[in-house]
Amino acid sequence: MRGLFYVLTALAVMGLAVWAYRENYATQQVIAEVERLNRDIGLWRERRAILNAEWAYLNRPDRLRALANLNFERLELLPLAPEQFAAIDQVAYPTFELPEIVIPIELLGSLLADEDLESQP
Repeated sequence: MRGLFYVLTALAVMGLAVWAYRENYATQQVIAEVERLNRDIGLWRERRAILNAEWAYLNRPDRLRALANLNFERLELLPLAPEQFAAIDQVAYPTFELPEIVIPIELLGSLLADEDLESQP
C-alpha cells in the first residue's frame, strides 16, 4: 500500500511539473506578446506625433493665407464680410419633444394615500 502511495505521489509531482513547465512557457509567450504590443503602441504614438506636427506645420495661418492669395481667382474666393454671417436668432436649433409623463397606477395610488394621511389632522 505504501508503494502505491509513493508511485501515485511521484506521478502527481511529475504531472504538476509538466503543468508548471507548460504554464511557464505560456506565460513567457504572453509576456513577449505584451512587449511587442507595447513597442507597436510606442511606434504608433510616435507616428501620430509626427503627423500632428506636420498638420500644424501645414495649417500655419501665413501659409494658408499665401495659398489663398495665390489661388484666389482659380478658387473664386471672396473676402470675408460681416453680411456672410447670420445672427444668432436666425439659427434653427432642433426642437425636442419630451415624452408624456406617465405615472404607474400603483405609484399614483400610494401617492394619493400619502396625501390623504398628511391632510388628516
